[in-house]
Amino acid sequence: MLSFSGKRVFLACGQTDMRKNINGLAAIVEGSFKLDPFDGAVFVFCNRNRDRVKILEWDGDGFWLYFKRLEKGHFRWPASGGEQTLTLTDEELSILLGGTRVELKLRREELIGRRIT
Repeated sequence: MLSFSGKRVFLACGQTDMRKNINGLAAIVEGSFKLDPFDGAVFVFCNRNRDRVKILEWDGDGFWLYFKRLEKGHFRWPASGGEQTLTLTDEELSILLGGTRVELKLRREELIGRRIT
């Protein structure tokens, strides 16, 4: 699992077009969120089906673009509503990104517990 300790984390509410690359996501950060993608923060985006996430991070001399695609399950992602971005802690981001593993494990145990003897 990635660690972004000490960094500010901004989550893009709602859906983002996952065809966007580093330049496209940085343009969203600047244009829509009115934030500077070069200030060392982490920006997190999710697709409409909530099974893919991209994370954009500036490390001082270049951008990192992390991508995750779930094979099963979905990320719990906030709708766009009135907010375009949410500010999270690195711990909250870890919970959000790892939450599907917990859900799948709970579902599996629930199914195992329902055996007919």
